[in-house]
Amino acid sequence: MAQAGRGQRTDHAIPDIVIRRLPIYVRTLSLMAERGVDTVSSDDLAHQIGVTAAQIRRDLSYFGKFGKQGKGYEVATLVAEIEHILHLDRRWDVALVGFGHLGQALAAYRGFGATTFGIVAIFDRNPAKIGQTTEDGVPILDADEITRVVRERDIRMGIIAVPAAAGQEAADALIAGGVRAILNYAPVILRVPEGVWVREIDPTGAMQSMTYYLNDDAEPDATPPNGHRRAALEPTPGW
Repeated sequence: MAQAGRGQRTDHAIPDIVIRRLPIYVRTLSLMAERGVDTVSSDDLAHQIGVTAAQIRRDLSYFGKFGKQGKGYEVATLVAEIEHILHLDRRWDVALVGFGHLGQALAAYRGFGATTFGIVAIFDRNPAKIGQTTEDGVPILDADEITRVVRERDIRMGIIAVPAAAGQEAADALIAGGVRAILNYAPVILRVPEGVWVREIDPTGAMQSMTYYLNDDAEPDATPPNGHRRAALEPTPGW
């Protein structure tokens, strides 16, 4: 497959929305591979995802040349290439701050097991929880130990699942220990330094943004000929 260097960026000013779409490409291509699909055209891939073929080609062009004219993309190869671009070809240890109802659900989430991510340290301020371990054997540690433990274990990613009032403090402690990527469930906008990336997960905000479109008197638009419509691939809360 023709390519301008494996996983090499051809343009350093890559829009963040492009990076956000890459995991969707990986997920869709992986499902195709599971169904035994060996090659796919940009048109077929675009139909599966809900974008244009030109958008897919433009996104991938930031990282090199993929596929061959008239033959499309080799599915398994493209999956491996995008995973390499996203640094998903290695293990990422994750620190979880907050072990309330949400934190416990995240710690028990089996979806992480099928990825390169694993929660290896959990922090909380409730004395009744500190010292316990999860079913997977992950210890619940005192939140005062966040910076030290994160630094000693070289943890680069963190999840914040605490009330809004404690969100910034948790972020500061993670960042002080070396965390550079944070998945934030706390309903607060975090202030972080340059070089730290945050993805906000706000289910309430996401639902509030949809109620605008709800009208008891309105009927859904006619269904497209293929029997379904696809949601636009835009940066929404939770992505």
